[in-house]
Amino acid sequence: MNVAQLVGRTLARLGVGYAFGVVGSGNFQVTNALRAASVPYLAARHEGGAATMADGYARMSGRVAVLSTHQGCGLTNALTGITEAAKSRTPLLVVTADSAESAVLSNFRVDQDALATAVGAVPERVHGAASAVADTVRAYRTAYQQRRTVVLNLPLDVQAQSTPSVLDVLEPVAPPAAVRPDPASVAALAGLIAGADRPVFVAGRGARAASEPLRALAEASGALLATSAVAHGLFHDEPWSLGISGGFASPLAAELITAADLIVGWGCALNMWTMRHGTLIGSGAKVAQVDVQQSALGAHRPIHLGVCGEVGQTATEIIAVLDGTRTGYRDPMLAERIAREGRWNDVRHTDLSTADRIDPRTLSARLDMLLPRERVVAVDSGNFMGYPSAYLSVPDEYGFCFTQAFQSIGLGLATAIGAALAQPDRLPVAALGDGGFLMGISELETAARLGLPLVVVVYNDAGYGAEVHHFTEATDAELDTVRFPDTDLAAIALGYGCTGLTVRTPDDLAGLTTWLEGPRATPLVIDAKIADDGGSWWLAEAFRGH
Repeated sequence: MNVAQLVGRTLARLGVGYAFGVVGSGNFQVTNALRAASVPYLAARHEGGAATMADGYARMSGRVAVLSTHQGCGLTNALTGITEAAKSRTPLLVVTADSAESAVLSNFRVDQDALATAVGAVPERVHGAASAVADTVRAYRTAYQQRRTVVLNLPLDVQAQSTPSVLDVLEPVAPPAAVRPDPASVAALAGLIAGADRPVFVAGRGARAASEPLRALAEASGALLATSAVAHGLFHDEPWSLGISGGFASPLAAELITAADLIVGWGCALNMWTMRHGTLIGSGAKVAQVDVQQSALGAHRPIHLGVCGEVGQTATEIIAVLDGTRTGYRDPMLAERIAREGRWNDVRHTDLSTADRIDPRTLSARLDMLLPRERVVAVDSGNFMGYPSAYLSVPDEYGFCFTQAFQSIGLGLATAIGAALAQPDRLPVAALGDGGFLMGISELETAARLGLPLVVVVYNDAGYGAEVHHFTEATDAELDTVRFPDTDLAAIALGYGCTGLTVRTPDDLAGLTTWLEGPRATPLVIDAKIADDGGSWWLAEAFRGH
């Protein structure tokens, strides 16, 4: 056995989920070793797509995913996806070949450790046959226990070294240990909650495993519940839920959060997106934050109290010290308002549809009605992105995959493929702009090859919509740099082996119903020709952050 084979077998024994990649000469043996050890592997068409698939899979499965790349250009092709994963603290292990130390003139030679560090990932390396297992376990432990994206370099000369198998003595890696808050912090936060008349809890990525304790604490304290975008679905069936906080918030959600006298961020950064640059925080409101990372507390805005602790455990300990149950924000008349107007789907809009263009709000609301409830939705970046995020309901926190930490367009299709493999019993839905769809279109062949029952909804405004509306604020703007001729995306989809559907009016969505009632043997690409919205409602807020 050589080192490459040993690394693959070690990762399989440690329990990695899916592996994604593009195979070249440098990662051929380690990839086949993973496959031989029964790790499922998906061959993507581009390393960038493979990286984002791995990211989406890890987020929606809760397991460490593997990305396998060739040295040099294979790794650099994947850097955007790796950056997104690193910024999102996705537990992802990038297993990449590297040039031999002596190959100083290799065309593939780049400083791969520096690349990893530059994008926020953790560089690791297999140093030799004697340390190969220990090096691999160390990389896996960092990804799993610290929720980090790790780049494990496998130099070609080290890969070829001969080594005996020692996996019979491999110990499993323990799950992350819970961080218990100190009693003084628990008492202080309990005091803030007990003294609040209108508390609101905003849960983020760090709260995705703590839905039940947060619901229980909210009930005891009379708090309303909301989430950041990445935690959408966490309180999906909760009558006191306001949905997403921030730029995607419904008018009622924004009103009630702004009127809160206490906002607690649970595993949530409370950044400019989630708090609309602070405008959702009322002038007299107190702000508290709970996070396992001390450095996250108060990182984005001043807070009155920071608690370092695991979200679920902190909530449970606060319940134990609270004195009685409070009504707080939970007034019966308010419950009726939330049920009546809490969702964007309940907000009336002036329909901008024309004879050949459909209002993106009308489209999104109709999709929410037609698509099965059991769905996993992936959203790309762009002017359109608020519509599917706000209008498409999801069954829980594993129903929404939002790869937006790096704000790169073109990741949505690959995100949906990774999410689909993590949640195979749900209908995968990819919501994309035409720019992002065409950027990542190579992976449409991957979806067709897999036979995924994937619905790809392209909000097609024939341009980069965010820039179109942003640049119109400038004088003498040359918008031909961000506008393009209309493209028949449904016809292109047919060439990839998909089903294509062009939608210009709500009646055209009858084709979606037909596809849903059929065998769903091929992905469905909906080329939705959308009407000009003049810039989506969240866009003006978003550009304040640029």
